[in-house]
Amino acid sequence: MNVAVNPGLPASLWAATALPAAPTPPLAESAEADVAIVGAGYTGLVTALHLAEAGVRVCVLDAGEPGWGASGRNGGQVIPGLKYDPEQLLARFGEVRGEAMIEAAGGAADEVFALIERLGIQCDASRKGWIQPAVSSVALRGLEQRARQWSARGVAVELLDKPAVARRIGSTDYLGAWVDPRAGSLQPLSYVRGLAAAALRAGAAIHGHSRVTALARQGQRWTLTTAQGATVRAECVLLASNGYTDDLWPGLRQTLIAANSFIIATQPLPAHLRQSVLPGGEVCSDARRLLLYFKQDAQGRLLLGGRGPFPEPRQASDWAHLQRSLTGLFPQLAGVPIEYRWSGRVALTQDFLPHVHEPAPGLSMLLGYNGRGVALATSLGRHMARRLAGQAEDFPFPVTPVRRIPLHGLQRLYLGAGIAWYRLLDALL
Repeated sequence: MNVAVNPGLPASLWAATALPAAPTPPLAESAEADVAIVGAGYTGLVTALHLAEAGVRVCVLDAGEPGWGASGRNGGQVIPGLKYDPEQLLARFGEVRGEAMIEAAGGAADEVFALIERLGIQCDASRKGWIQPAVSSVALRGLEQRARQWSARGVAVELLDKPAVARRIGSTDYLGAWVDPRAGSLQPLSYVRGLAAAALRAGAAIHGHSRVTALARQGQRWTLTTAQGATVRAECVLLASNGYTDDLWPGLRQTLIAANSFIIATQPLPAHLRQSVLPGGEVCSDARRLLLYFKQDAQGRLLLGGRGPFPEPRQASDWAHLQRSLTGLFPQLAGVPIEYRWSGRVALTQDFLPHVHEPAPGLSMLLGYNGRGVALATSLGRHMARRLAGQAEDFPFPVTPVRRIPLHGLQRLYLGAGIAWYRLLDALL
């Protein structure tokens, strides 16, 4: 991602277990391309892959290595859809735009698993569904409405009562849930590395450790300059840095709240405990305002993630709130050692929708997945490739101006206040 920090790959479960990375050396000399992409996460790599397969010359630049940011640090859950349900999208955007958004988001998980199969990516892909449980009757009614709307669109959803959700999840904390069979799980850093390898095979150029420090329009082309002084000249540019966006383009960083998401992973569980938590292999994220998300990895570790303080964590106690949540949800796991702890930035937008911007000729921006990035970035990256290649005029989501969030410089304060307020509401409902 395009950031001004040490770009070494952070320690995590994914870094320890991912498939080897293809070589992506720093940009050593100036280059020419049809499309230059800043950011080698899911958005940038999927876009690059489809462009290269269409015969477009594409060059991807990243400050670290592919997957350095959120794409290599997330919880590995492949969940379709948006924070909004289909009827909400239709009411807000109308039938034509609303249906395009529903199709792109609702089919996003299909795209992930189809791409993995086509490319033969070894990333522990599993498609056993997503359980979204509720801790309050208000939240449960909302989930029932969500299930009804997707069922009307042909999705084979399930509704679970309290005993059923306890059997499926292994916790008695929830009143009920809905199950979306389209969802699944993967090793996110292995997925990134598989995408990078496939894009390279298709002819894309990918350069890690090549932070872009300047972006300028010169005539009909853009010039991108890296920290090492090398340049790329391209007709079109895509900024795809998501939660790690910097000030390369004025105001873009201020369109997002880069919230910290913390994750812990236990040691591989013994067989009897593996069968007591999500024995069916589903992924789970609950319907709290400050949600918790969890799943088992391929080796039987239980991962649990949730929001954390804005500053970067520095010691094991910074994850203590998640360890309390883990044993609160699953008392049977008390005493199981925590093997990995890590964190990453989630790009949140004010309207909880992905943002597409085109503030200048030949310059596009795609970012802001609000916790659904594995699936949405894969789907929208393909759509962006078609747009940049001239194969599609429209985009599923509206192209909007770059609008800064008011008082963005105070995000640490109001994010902390918002977390405290949401935690209180979750406790009261």
